[in-house]
Amino acid sequence: MLGCILQVRMGSTRLPGKVLKKLDDKYTVLDYCINQLKHCTLIDKIVIATTTLNQDNVIENFAKQHGIDYFRGNSQNVLDRYYQCAKYFSFTGIVRITSDAPLIDPIITDQVIQKFNELNYDYVCNTQPRTFPQGTETEVFSFSALEQIWKQAVLPSELEHVTPYFYTHKEDFTMFNVQNSNNLSNFRWCIDKENDLDLVRLLVKGIKKRPILTDDILKFLENQPNVMELNEDHIINEGYLKSLQEDKEFLQK
Repeated sequence: MLGCILQVRMGSTRLPGKVLKKLDDKYTVLDYCINQLKHCTLIDKIVIATTTLNQDNVIENFAKQHGIDYFRGNSQNVLDRYYQCAKYFSFTGIVRITSDAPLIDPIITDQVIQKFNELNYDYVCNTQPRTFPQGTETEVFSFSALEQIWKQAVLPSELEHVTPYFYTHKEDFTMFNVQNSNNLSNFRWCIDKENDLDLVRLLVKGIKKRPILTDDILKFLENQPNVMELNEDHIINEGYLKSLQEDKEFLQK
């Protein structure tokens, strides 16, 4: 079974509680993320993986209210949370999506999954190198590969961000990167900060069709290019870069 594990928590350092912030008068960031993923044709089950912290009780309540399967695990070691979740649901393959991507494109996600299914690789993504917009990141990997990195990973960045061990130990895995015909990596509609939230709210207000696809957003931006100026101050992979600094401190101990 191929399961999509959606990592969700309330304790974001840059924008606390962002997953339950409204994008329109009815739906939250998390609502949009799940509703977009439901249009994927190759995912067997969607699971919310949150933490055991009390502050994430609201995430469990959200899952129950919306009839979504959920799992609660380690708040710091997200790799362990993924492994335990995948093991609990007996997933043979895992699609990793983060909940700060409310406009995840189901067509792009299916494209990555299809390559994983066709090639029988350990790990397939669309970020190494990045040619798709930020906010459409999709990673797919086998349970056996996840179990391998779960046993071997030790660095803070590997535990917090789940998959870095794959691309720092490429020789140990069969891997493939899906690339877009045009490099769209300068576009961004994931949510880390308040100005990201402002931008995505404009997109969901201005685009009426659902699901919202990358092509819809690009067409919208052709007429309103200034919208992208709202979050020009972002740093790509800011959280991961912070973890790499923690790696240095860890190795010096």
